[in-house]
Amino acid sequence: MRLFRYGLNRLRGKMLAALIFVGFSPAYAEEVNILALGDSLTQGYGLLEQDGFVPQLRNWLADKGHDVRVVNGGVSGDTTAGGLARVEWSLSPEINGMIVTLGGNDLLRGIDPAVSRANLQGILEIAEERGIEVLLIGMQAPGNYGFSYKKQFDAIYPELSETYATLYMESFFEGLTEMGQTPAELGAFMQPDGIHPNAEGVKRIVEKVGPNVELLIERLSR
Repeated sequence: MRLFRYGLNRLRGKMLAALIFVGFSPAYAEEVNILALGDSLTQGYGLLEQDGFVPQLRNWLADKGHDVRVVNGGVSGDTTAGGLARVEWSLSPEINGMIVTLGGNDLLRGIDPAVSRANLQGILEIAEERGIEVLLIGMQAPGNYGFSYKKQFDAIYPELSETYATLYMESFFEGLTEMGQTPAELGAFMQPDGIHPNAEGVKRIVEKVGPNVELLIERLSR
């Protein structure tokens, strides 16, 4: 009987220790899964897989000590409408953060800024409903569409970011344009089309995007 009581008390002790361990496990131990929702810039158009934006971002984060899964949700040629159409099924249950980089193809097609705004708003509303933290990366319209178009389009991203309390980065190309040059002028970092960055260009872009993704990870660990 004594031996039985000793064994029972020992088992209880182990169960209590396990409960204490679970109760005090740090929140950041939870796996971080981020969806990169975008177009060809996200997808890695014209590049070897390992040279694309998402693989380089994964490596950058790993070098900084982050154990993060980044899902490549980039579709070449996608508009904001395409992003809205697929965001719900792209946000699989394990995803808890999202990078949104859409709008470049809207510009190439001259889509009404009000339409682009509505699509991006729809994406952010879905993220909000699901409790997904977002890093919104902006775009700027070229001047050839006229002052009114540019003013309307450029205002979309900062205004939506403020409304939905997302993290915000002004441009995907910040790593290339910080000296005041346009992507097309930076031939050494661009592919021949003058639109998509080459591997070295992506590296510079990731060096600017990376710290913003770290802020996103910080939000997810709260």
